[in-house]
Amino acid sequence: MSDFQRARHATILSTRADMAIDAGLRSFMIGVYNKVALGLLVSAALAYLTSSVPPVRDLMFVTSADGHLAGMTPIGWIVAIAPLGILLVSGFAMRNPTSGAASALYWTIVALIGASLGVVGLVYTGASIVSMFLITATAFGALSLFGYVTKKDLTGFGSFLIVGVVGLVIASLVNLFLRSELMQFMISVIGVFVFAGLIAYDTQRLKIAYYELGGAEAARSVATSYGALNLYINFINLFQFLLSLFGQRRD
Repeated sequence: MSDFQRARHATILSTRADMAIDAGLRSFMIGVYNKVALGLLVSAALAYLTSSVPPVRDLMFVTSADGHLAGMTPIGWIVAIAPLGILLVSGFAMRNPTSGAASALYWTIVALIGASLGVVGLVYTGASIVSMFLITATAFGALSLFGYVTKKDLTGFGSFLIVGVVGLVIASLVNLFLRSELMQFMISVIGVFVFAGLIAYDTQRLKIAYYELGGAEAARSVATSYGALNLYINFINLFQFLLSLFGQRRD
């Protein structure tokens, strides 16, 4: 990011002292959070469907006689990998997205991730899933609030975290073949810190975007969908990494 843009962000953060009571900003952020919350509900419903309804479960996962996860079917792998491919393609194909296209992208990613999360229900106990979700929700709220109220520009920190995400993706792909428990533990620990930081960073970025877009309602609608997508992905990843570290596996 250029020095001019950094200075502009710093000016917005330092001069908008009334952000906490700005009705327009509050409405914009509520719209983002509502979309994230609805996305999580849809994901939870799809995860339950793909983990608990045998005909659907068997399309995506290979299970043992006692219902434990034994692997993934080709369809399951496609559903699991598709969100990353769609995000990469959309970054090039959707240069000037409409509100409808941005919303469609959000719900497509939510549906695919939700369906693939059925693996969570096959690996971890229900009590563990609920407790980790509540912990994630609490952490998400606190981190997002920090990103909303802080006047410190998190741009440089965010750039570092995005590099961390790339490293996590590469390390996770490598560990698919190595199957190292130690490496998985390190990935999960680093992942918690990376996505915790991204929650604060993306919240601040949304706040800045609101003021930079001015009164452009169509652009704000697009920003709502993209902002919700970023926060949703951060939430899901933080939840999965916490579950990997502290979740109790099914017997």
